[in-house]
Amino acid sequence: MSSLFVVSNSEGELILTSAGYVLVAVIVFSLFALIAACGKRERGVSAKQIAFSAAAVALAIVTSYIKLIHMPMGGSATLCSMLFLVLIGYWYGPAVGIMAGLAYGCVDFILNPYIVSLPQVLVDYPLAYGALGISGFFSHKKNGLLTGYIAGVLGRYFFATLSGVIFFGMYAPENMGALGYSLAYNGGYLGAEAAITIVLLLIPAVRKAMAQVKTQALA
Repeated sequence: MSSLFVVSNSEGELILTSAGYVLVAVIVFSLFALIAACGKRERGVSAKQIAFSAAAVALAIVTSYIKLIHMPMGGSATLCSMLFLVLIGYWYGPAVGIMAGLAYGCVDFILNPYIVSLPQVLVDYPLAYGALGISGFFSHKKNGLLTGYIAGVLGRYFFATLSGVIFFGMYAPENMGALGYSLAYNGGYLGAEAAITIVLLLIPAVRKAMAQVKTQALA
């Protein structure tokens, strides 16, 4: 398969062309513009809000490279990188959170591209990370950060499992179906990272610090 935006290499893998990278950059820019538009519609976006969101995305990128568990066929448990994306939704609501996750997914694709097909890229990157913005639906609930984090991770887990079944099911062992294999494979690294993060969020000092950060983010 080849086109203006992607070509096949000698191993049959799809890689981005220069035009492909330009297209992704345009998409990222457009998504960040949508984040600003959503923020304006919800409560009036400010320079501080943009700065906090950009800082959270930057921290998510940095911590994504601190891999505690690295799976052989993609996916890893990182040092709480998902938490920083969840925080954006927790601060500014689901619209901004989801858009930030979509933007991060495009950035992650630029930095760590893995292409089987274009639908797979869509599911594994923008949709999977965009789901972390579901946390915004719990931003005003009791224990909203913890509940929102769990909901966001489950959203990403759904898309990761879906991708595993549709695009990587052929790698499932003979004694395990594609769905069971995908659930176990993706649940392993996502569950490990989620468990570590949840333990941290249950520490009173951390919960207090997160509440103070939210207050500053909304000031």
